[in-house]
Amino acid sequence: PPPFSSADRHFYEEAKPFTCLDGSRTIAFDRVNDDYCDCKDGSDEPGTSACPNGNFHCSNAGYREHFIPSSRVNDGICDCCDTTDEYNSGAVCENTCREMGRREKESLQKMAEVTREGFLLKQQLIDEAKKGQEEKQRKLGELQDSRAGREEQVESLRSVKEAAELPEKEAKEQHLKAWEEQKAALDREKDKARMVEVFLELDDDADGVISASELQTHPELDPDSDGTLSDTEAQELLGGAGKVDTAAFQSSVWKNIKDKYHSEVQPPTPSSIPAEPLDTTDPPHDSDLDSHYPEEEEGGEEEDEEEDEEDDDREDDDKSPPIGRPSDKTEDDGEAMPPYDDETQALIDAAQKARSEFEDAEKALREVEDQIKSLEKEISFDFGPSAEFSYLYSQCYELTTNEYIYRLCPFNRVSQKSKFGGSETNLGSGGSWFGPEDDKYSIMKYEHGTGCWQGPSRSTTVKLSCGKDTTVVSATEPSRCEYLMEFTTPAICKEPPPSDPSPHDEF
Repeated sequence: PPPFSSADRHFYEEAKPFTCLDGSRTIAFDRVNDDYCDCKDGSDEPGTSACPNGNFHCSNAGYREHFIPSSRVNDGICDCCDTTDEYNSGAVCENTCREMGRREKESLQKMAEVTREGFLLKQQLIDEAKKGQEEKQRKLGELQDSRAGREEQVESLRSVKEAAELPEKEAKEQHLKAWEEQKAALDREKDKARMVEVFLELDDDADGVISASELQTHPELDPDSDGTLSDTEAQELLGGAGKVDTAAFQSSVWKNIKDKYHSEVQPPTPSSIPAEPLDTTDPPHDSDLDSHYPEEEEGGEEEDEEEDEEDDDREDDDKSPPIGRPSDKTEDDGEAMPPYDDETQALIDAAQKARSEFEDAEKALREVEDQIKSLEKEISFDFGPSAEFSYLYSQCYELTTNEYIYRLCPFNRVSQKSKFGGSETNLGSGGSWFGPEDDKYSIMKYEHGTGCWQGPSRSTTVKLSCGKDTTVVSATEPSRCEYLMEFTTPAICKEPPPSDPSPHDEF
């Protein structure tokens, strides 16, 4: 076979002088392949190793012709499948061109079959994508119409809610105010009752007045905390008077000592308190205080009346405020606000019903808005010229290697997780098209993944190739923190060339 390619055949015509392919000189044709390098580009010796920068042409009949460096001619190693590169080395080579051509033909036929079937699948994907896009647009329109109606409903229910909350707020405020007033009245009555008890304890001689000496029996009232209540200090507590009666004690003395005063009588234990029925008489007034001091001629009858009145005082303290339903709480449970009356409770129930209906309507509106955003986001993606890649959306594909499980979620993210446990590592997010201008949809790029230790953020390049199946074929890390995935999908299969009606063996 001729030692030059079929494409260069017209440069090598035996009947004419040969011009070096770089145009540097012209020589007689008998100096071509004479094992001496005449041309600087080595083009006069395509069949010998004379030129160090030359290329030897392997004809390889039955397979594909190609060139090898001239330095590999007659080096004892068979580079051309037709053995022509070792014509003068004595190496024993076997012509394998036809076998290699047969294998390549089978491979090309398989590739052509995959391309043909993949393209048919791609056409189905395009049809499904078209229907899917139409359905999504229809659903988006319905949701947008629904949103308008739900917005009107929300505003209507907001007005109903606000109208119901206004009387509820007023009724609750009135209830709270009445309760606070009742508490304040009860606190005043309790304070007054305690003042009467303390006055009686301090009035040792029962003469109806408190003297400085009687006050000095309680050193805890000492204003300078030196442990002794002097006569001068006692006089000051009494407001400079030698003695004070009930009215003066209540108006000027009681407020200064009530927080420090320690009762002389130990409170009875709960088990020692007799269970007596409670009555509802009024607490004692200032004029009642005189009844605690017996006249010489009246004796025990007055004392009995005094005890009855003191029992009345205690029972008044235990009565619940006359607001709303009866409270189950006792005095030991603390001062809890009593239940609302029926009218207030009805307003609260009506307002709560209005709030619930408003909140349900708001929730339904948010759900519709979320669906609209999700659909608008999906519709906005570039799924290819005919939306053939749309079937990949919201799908994930995994590849398990010896160490890791790789997970590719197209248009979303790529991740890596150890087979032996541990957390997932983000290898990049986004999934934008990154192919060259003439083949844009052949590569996807995922960026801004988890940062490497003292390195950049992880990123992944996904190379797409034609295949009948949608699968991750391989995952590698060719550079630190930069990953490469091979991914097959019928969506990228190109239309195969029309089959030749009279096929022939090109080899």
